[in-house]
Amino acid sequence: MGPLGGHRIIEIAGIGPGPYCAMLLADMGAEVVRVARPDPGIFARDPARSPLNRGRRCICLNLKHPEAVGALLRMVERADGLIEGFRPGVMERLGLGPEPCLARNPRLVYGRMTGFGQEGPLASTVVHDINYIALAGVLAHIGRSGQPPTPPINLVGDFGGGGLLLAFGMVCALLETVRSERGQVVDAAMVDGAACLMTMFHADQQAGTWRDERGNNLLDSGAPFYDVYETADGRYISIGSLEPQFYSELLAITGLADAELSPQFDQEGWPALRQRLTEVFRTRTRDEWCEIMANRDVCFAPVLSMAEARQHPHQRARDSYVEVGGVLQPRPAPRFSRTQPDVQQPPADNGEHTDAVLADWGFSQREISALRKSGAAV
Repeated sequence: MGPLGGHRIIEIAGIGPGPYCAMLLADMGAEVVRVARPDPGIFARDPARSPLNRGRRCICLNLKHPEAVGALLRMVERADGLIEGFRPGVMERLGLGPEPCLARNPRLVYGRMTGFGQEGPLASTVVHDINYIALAGVLAHIGRSGQPPTPPINLVGDFGGGGLLLAFGMVCALLETVRSERGQVVDAAMVDGAACLMTMFHADQQAGTWRDERGNNLLDSGAPFYDVYETADGRYISIGSLEPQFYSELLAITGLADAELSPQFDQEGWPALRQRLTEVFRTRTRDEWCEIMANRDVCFAPVLSMAEARQHPHQRARDSYVEVGGVLQPRPAPRFSRTQPDVQQPPADNGEHTDAVLADWGFSQREISALRKSGAAV
């Protein structure tokens, strides 16, 4: 049983960061029940094939039906937490906002996942991950010099600044409830979370060691010794030789130790060094460079696709991927020495466990049948 074993969480089904938060909590052992709606929306993937839905059972309630709202409030009485990802005001209009839920269960931790938070001039604005990270001062700094900003898929806004920080907030509030015996609302805004992820770079900027010009800094592809390079077979390798000792090793391996180069951190010399490294790395294939760099202190790794990463010897040695429901996917992280987390069950189809979950949460068979007959449960 994972470290959150014994905790009960209700997930109001959504897309992206909400399911990711629920997956993390379920991976850690919490009993998470996904409450799906009859119409999953145009962006819904096959729920039974999506690893984001793993580890939890699923019921289907029509939350526009008053009897379904009443049923969910009954479940809230037995829950430790609830997470939802609607725009501000939606849950309130359904009669399921924090006020009625905390009235039913004063110890409830009520987690809210939005782009801009529950208040502020943009709180109800419709946007997506790319917009959150743009406003948070993240997107402007991702990309190469002279090129437009590059969207880092939706890792920074939806999953890092959103779902991951909501999960962290939920666990923090659950811990605090043990002491205070009182619940509270966790307001997780992706624009806040994305900005929080940039803390180190704000410090660097104010210290004068970070330039606003994209692609001109140590970690944003500006430094030629911290970048990716194409190899002879059209693949790529990554170099991260920041420290002087690793940089010296890089020059030795690439035959540039005796070349006339500027000091490592002299930015005037970076273009010439980049050109030399580009030429050298194109002389061999990616796999040949892997052999050359093996066991050398240079900070090197091949750039792998998801499929390749799953087969890498290090990942295989650590069993970093697990097959669940016929789908190979990342294993729960992080790892624990005693309460090791695991995937509790494969992803469930919408409404797959409606009757069983309602029964486990205190509903009689007669009540379940009535909910189905009225259309409140599907």
